[in-house]
Amino acid sequence: MTIKENSTVRSLAEELFPGEAGDFMENLQEILDRRFPGHPGDRRPLEALPFSREDLVLITYGDQFLPEPEGAPSPDRPAPLEGLLHLARTHLREVISCIHILPFFPYTSDDGFSVSDYTRVNPDLGSWEPIQELAKNFSLAFDLVLNHTSASHEWFQGFLRGDPRYARFYQHRPEGYDSSRVVRPRVHPLLTPFRGPGGKTLHVWTTFSEDQVDLDYSNPQVMARIIDTLLLYVERGASMIRLDAIAYLWKEDGTPCIHHPCTHRAVQLLRAVIDHLALETVLLTETNVPHEENISYFGNGRNEAHLVYNFALPPLTLQAFTAGTAENLTRWARTLPEPSKQRAFLNFLASHDGIGVTPATDWLTPREMEELLRTVEARGGLVSRKSTPEGEVPYELNINYASALADPELSEDLQIRAFVSAQAIMLALAGVPGIYVHSLIGSENWAEGPRVCGHNRAINREKLPLSRVLADLENPRSRRSRVFSALKKLISLRKGEPAFEPDAPQRVLTGLPRELFGLLRFTEERQVLCLTNTSARQVPLPAEAIPPAGEPLPAGTAIPDRAGSPDSPGWRDMITGRTIDTARGELSLAPYETLWLRQDHL
Repeated sequence: MTIKENSTVRSLAEELFPGEAGDFMENLQEILDRRFPGHPGDRRPLEALPFSREDLVLITYGDQFLPEPEGAPSPDRPAPLEGLLHLARTHLREVISCIHILPFFPYTSDDGFSVSDYTRVNPDLGSWEPIQELAKNFSLAFDLVLNHTSASHEWFQGFLRGDPRYARFYQHRPEGYDSSRVVRPRVHPLLTPFRGPGGKTLHVWTTFSEDQVDLDYSNPQVMARIIDTLLLYVERGASMIRLDAIAYLWKEDGTPCIHHPCTHRAVQLLRAVIDHLALETVLLTETNVPHEENISYFGNGRNEAHLVYNFALPPLTLQAFTAGTAENLTRWARTLPEPSKQRAFLNFLASHDGIGVTPATDWLTPREMEELLRTVEARGGLVSRKSTPEGEVPYELNINYASALADPELSEDLQIRAFVSAQAIMLALAGVPGIYVHSLIGSENWAEGPRVCGHNRAINREKLPLSRVLADLENPRSRRSRVFSALKKLISLRKGEPAFEPDAPQRVLTGLPRELFGLLRFTEERQVLCLTNTSARQVPLPAEAIPPAGEPLPAGTAIPDRAGSPDSPGWRDMITGRTIDTARGELSLAPYETLWLRQDHL
């Protein structure tokens, strides 16, 4: 079956491009013939996600680790991508399986997210060669920055010149356009004036910044170019494609221009092309919005994203540790859908962006939210705001996650324990874990970053000399080494435990002391009870609040939310190796302690 004969693709094209679907399908066929010549078109798409408990995604910039001496890549100075390749080979093979290299293309602003050429590697970072070397030992994730391009992109420059090839490539509106209903994560004016053909002023839609000009997806030629770009990335080794800022893709006057039905159809179209080619490539949507809106990008579970970020997890975990109570985190976690083989969350706590608070708005009271904002500011962070029809509201917290999490007055030992325990919650949840490079290597706030770079997010984007990072990791007394070693141990334990498979069932426990977060992961033969103390206090846990460890679980067994049996066999903590005998009374968790309890007889 050719792509032109694919009824799903054709139906979506007809909905998105009425009157132009035929031309789009011809164009799409030409792209697939060029990128995948001789493709039979009769292979079956992925039946299950290609992830296991051994998978973990590292989120990093391509120039995160800077070689020395400073300067442009030369025969005497390796390119930054070579530094990433070196660290990956020497320290990360046993830790991570996938590297998400944040945009490594030529760009003009926003640390890579204002792309001026989708097809080349930024020469300041290196070339395709180290990326393809990384692909020999790791799977790779690339960003498809598809909502907008740089104002310097050749498409936009052609649009401004009046080149007919690009006449419908970008969104623009008349001066005075009423944008009051438009929802977007920024507060600058929506429309930016540019000088167009004959000196005419064009007011171009710029959701994110004056340098990031929004593409017009009602033009099927734009969609065709983006699909061609996606398939280029697959050719270059990407097994995961992150759809950046996808929620804002489709614009229609009089609507909020977020989560438009045609945006979902656009994601379905990209998924249908991937399924048609039977690629082992997964789509990850980036939609930092309230939880229910976020998970809508799963579609019916098989027709949109394979993965969505678990965006509510970072702010709710942070609030649990700063407030010393896991009640809100527990309430939210109990609403998570059952794990599936066809779709999964990408669980994470930090990334190159700030900590989005919008996904937590349904779970925190206004007072709790205000307390969280004040705590972050007191710990050196910043609060960014966005425009809504109701006015400006907090959008994200710009701070390093470790700096935000623990009281700076605590000892370094307790600060590290709290940070690692927060990561343990993320690692224990059903889904695929992802960890930001600055979390993995134990970084803290780069306080000068916002002033040096001119934007708040720089506080968590410091670029580091490779030699300094390597020296710190080799020094067992350094903070970086202590964090890295503790996380490496947890990741290793996770890899060895079948109950941590991405689609293994989970139950969030209730009836625990308010400071504790409890999660039971299980298979038909295994149980792992994950407990984390989110407070700086010693917290006793009565034996009757602990689910019984005992006989292997028969298929279909429903694990109770809370149960107890003083006579049931004990548990062994996977982290410390100690045995917990609940028959002797209550268990006590030290400040910020995490226990991963497995049945002692297994």
